[in-house]
Amino acid sequence: MSLSKLSDAGVSIWLDDLSRERLTPGGKAKHLSELISASHVVGVTTNPAIFSSAISSSPLYKEDILRFREAGLDTEEIIAELTCSDVKNACEIFRRTYEVSEGVDGRVSIEVDPRFARDTDSTIKQARYLWEKVNMPNLLIKVPATREGLPAIRQLISEGISVNVTIIFSVARYKEVLAAFISGITDRVSSGLPVSGIHSVASFFVSRVDTEIDPQLKELQLDSLLGKSAIANARLAYQHFSEVYESLEWKNLATSGASIQRPLWASTGVKDPNYDPAMYVNELVARRTVNTMPEATLEAAANSQNFKGDSITGKYLDSEMIMSELEKNGIEMEKVADKLEEEGIEKFIKPWLNLISVVEKVTH
Repeated sequence: MSLSKLSDAGVSIWLDDLSRERLTPGGKAKHLSELISASHVVGVTTNPAIFSSAISSSPLYKEDILRFREAGLDTEEIIAELTCSDVKNACEIFRRTYEVSEGVDGRVSIEVDPRFARDTDSTIKQARYLWEKVNMPNLLIKVPATREGLPAIRQLISEGISVNVTIIFSVARYKEVLAAFISGITDRVSSGLPVSGIHSVASFFVSRVDTEIDPQLKELQLDSLLGKSAIANARLAYQHFSEVYESLEWKNLATSGASIQRPLWASTGVKDPNYDPAMYVNELVARRTVNTMPEATLEAAANSQNFKGDSITGKYLDSEMIMSELEKNGIEMEKVADKLEEEGIEKFIKPWLNLISVVEKVTH
């Protein structure tokens, strides 16, 4: 399919990757401006693993690392300078997209230190620091959807800071995330403060759900359900989003200029080679959604012949049946989500610690 069809169906295509190569003309990777013009890319997400890979594998950072060390910066300050600089430059490249979409797209995300995932106050403090340091209107601060992250989301939104809520694995937690966002908007409206510039997305992780559940289904000889759990789970999250979007509470906030927090499908690269590489793109098409993709998935979606338009609405009953079938066979989504959340935090802490050691090696 051409990616324009996906875009026309109401899906914002974001790239799940950022490196200095993508910001440097003639670099090894496709430049962001090329992806904007040729692949309908209208935003970028980053995470600690992406930055760790970018900085450890590219010579383009070495000079800056040495210069910052000579200026007396410690390792974590150097990392902040490198990552905030790349994100700021990406925000500049997406400035036009941001303006044309009236702030909906053209967004670039940067994540708080993953070691703060269980620390509300440190998350809020660092989110404010990153927001001020990058100082771009099209920035999103990534905050994990942990129990401790929920009050941080409300507080940051109430302060006018745009947030990308990350590592969401269950519909139950997604409901809490959307409620925290709405509470933050409501706090702001109640205080007589403007809400029109605030934008947010809720990053609902997809492929990792199948990676966790599929082996259990094989053991139970329930092969007919393989590769269906993650999509059903995400579709039910969208059902809740639609209900909230149509609610009187939201419509009242919208009259104050508020923009809804959109569902963002994350972890959309398939982990099982037997699956269609564009499966988590084609099966999760609906208006007012974002799909952030690694470049391989973006290319798979561009070449796919399986695009069928809106593939979410009208599938809620099927999705509920799949989830109840899992439950009936002892697969509890909340337990799966708790495990994946723990693993998700760990998967970001490890590369962050690796990044610290990479920077220290350069300067010693």
